[in-house]
Amino acid sequence: MSRVCELTGKKAMVGNNVSHALNRTKRKFDANLMTKRFYIPEEDKWITLKVSASALKNINRKGISAVIKEARVNGFLTK
Repeated sequence: MSRVCELTGKKAMVGNNVSHALNRTKRKFDANLMTKRFYIPEEDKWITLKVSASALKNINRKGISAVIKEARVNGFLTK
């Protein structure tokens, strides 16, 4: 499975390593992803999602049900 947040769609970005002599080489900035289990009381089941740290903050703020609903509207979550 690719390293993409299932709720927000965050994925790796591309940038440069810049040395003291200003030599530039390509590098990748990975998203801060972790695998978490969430309980959905409306459906009375547990789901496992690969989410970013910012998605976890949204879940703590809004609740898992609201965030999943937004992800389905935005087309990130198809389950």
